[in-house]
Amino acid sequence: MRWFWWLLAYASLGIGIVGIVVPGLPTVPFVLLAAFAAARGSQRLRDWLLAHRQFGPVIRDWEREGAVSRRAKRLAIGMMALCALVMFLTAPKWWMAATGTAIMACVALWLWRRPEPRQ
Repeated sequence: MRWFWWLLAYASLGIGIVGIVVPGLPTVPFVLLAAFAAARGSQRLRDWLLAHRQFGPVIRDWEREGAVSRRAKRLAIGMMALCALVMFLTAPKWWMAATGTAIMACVALWLWRRPEPRQ
């Protein structure tokens, strides 16, 4: 089973990195999944993720408190709003954009309700 976790960790990290530049593809959930899988399949990757300047604090806050920083919340919700706008401008049918926007609104509400890390 270790190879499965190893593969999931590296694949999730790869998708998360792609999400940095591809609008609408989230980065943080895939990095969190990579950290979860790396704990079971690649201690070296897990250590690297925890020591990473950008990913480390996000992973530690999530694992310790289930917390998301206010800055991350604002950035995520802003990107969702931008993606909703793009969908409404480009979707062939209005209901397609409305469906995607409704899903993002649910995710945004859930995200905003997450606690913020204690300092």
